[in-house]
Amino acid sequence: MRSAIQPKSIESQILQLRGHRAILSGRLAELYGVEAKVLIQAVKRNRLRFPSDFMFQLDATETASLRSQSVILKKRPPHGRAGT
Repeated sequence: MRSAIQPKSIESQILQLRGHRAILSGRLAELYGVEAKVLIQAVKRNRLRFPSDFMFQLDATETASLRSQSVILKKRPPHGRAGT
């Protein structure tokens, strides 16, 4: 049995993109315990069940910006030491 998802773990995954609050598909898939491609396929198969602005594709600039932010923000342990 999976443990309940804590609200703080969800809140920490919410980003502001294009003026909307959003969670990246990979992070949302982790919360549901599935692969991102499975989640995306399920949404595409059931489009009528979701609002029209439920899902959107990031452009190359947005993707690059998020990648650079995550590299800067990611805490890395010092070389040769395991994370705590």
